[in-house]
Amino acid sequence: MFGIILAVVILIFGIFLKITKEPEFQNSKKFAWLFILLGIITLAGKLTLLFLNK
Repeated sequence: MFGIILAVVILIFGIFLKITKEPEFQNSKKFAWLFILLGIITLAGKLTLLFLNK
């Protein structure tokens, strides 16, 4: 369960980096796609394992 929550948080943070206009995050905006893809892949993997083990 913790892994699913963590994957969603990583995904939301990646989306936040992608859409934010704050100048403090300008250096981190290049990592937005990395966090988005990492969140999607991790969430898909965790949900797959959750449903296959039932």
